[in-house]
Amino acid sequence: MILDNITGLRLFNQQISGSKYKGVKQLVSAMGAMQAQDYNAVKWAVGVRLPDSTEKNIESAFNKGDIIRTHLLRPTWHFVSAEDIYWMLELTAPRILPSLKTRHKNLELTTAIFNKCFTVIEKALTGGKHLTREEIISELAKVKISTKGIHTAHILMQAELECLICSGSINNKNHTYSLLEERVPQKIKLTKDEALAKLALKYFTSRGPATVQDFSWWSGMSLTESKHALELNKLNLVSEKSKTFNYWFSETPQVSPKKDSVYLLPAYDEFLISYRDRSSSIPQGIERKIISNNGIFWPVVVLNGQVCGVWKRATHKNKVCVQVNLFQPHSDKIKKLIELQSTKFSRFMNKQIEVMF
Repeated sequence: MILDNITGLRLFNQQISGSKYKGVKQLVSAMGAMQAQDYNAVKWAVGVRLPDSTEKNIESAFNKGDIIRTHLLRPTWHFVSAEDIYWMLELTAPRILPSLKTRHKNLELTTAIFNKCFTVIEKALTGGKHLTREEIISELAKVKISTKGIHTAHILMQAELECLICSGSINNKNHTYSLLEERVPQKIKLTKDEALAKLALKYFTSRGPATVQDFSWWSGMSLTESKHALELNKLNLVSEKSKTFNYWFSETPQVSPKKDSVYLLPAYDEFLISYRDRSSSIPQGIERKIISNNGIFWPVVVLNGQVCGVWKRATHKNKVCVQVNLFQPHSDKIKKLIELQSTKFSRFMNKQIEVMF
């Protein structure tokens, strides 16, 4: 049965155990969207799925605008391909915006204030300009717009959700914003059903086997809309029922579980965060060691599809140090496999590496 090997199939479909993609934009588009509030982490999330890629490859695609970093889905920061951004925002923003109204009321951010902000921001960015957050704050201050506390974050997110701005290129290691219509001039528009079907197909193809509850969690769509998305894809997906859930996936080749397979996955990697139910990959009793009470996902070591530890990196000029914390003792063989995976990270970063247990 397919469900005898859920984690093996997820590693395969998520392009972790072997990738069929060569380009950054193609990989991100196939994944639909990849959580990206930690920019350095998401670069490795892409890199671990693209053999022989480097951090510079990812940054080049980002700076060219092949991939965009913006708020959508649940919402939080995500990488999304340029060709998918408009229809994905038009599908998910109408669910996000109403959920922010109470917060905006408490912050005294009215429609009139947002419109005033957007006029200022659009004028400042028009003509292909890319401005940092601080530069935009400076422009807003000129017209006496309050940017205290979290006001700026809500103003900028609202502008993203209303398709005004998106990520620009990196400027001296600083993130910038640009006008979406200038960054991505070609719009792909879909009906709601077309967009819902396309998002679900990307999700279940790249992350199956998964449940409708998993898709609802990941996409931010309601359970009713998520069930409708599956109905729209009934000819494209197959399913298999466990005792508790019905799992959906695209037609998948039989993938044998790889013995002693090890991966170093970054914080917020889609291998974990894509699913509401993570029990197939996280052994009972260790979830709080890898996911904090306030929803921070730590970088993890995955052994045979199961999280077995966490890791962190410290980057220096010519070297990166990787500190590995395994939750239980493992053989020297497993440690050697972890060191081997670390060399892939070393090549990705183009730095020498030191691994410590």
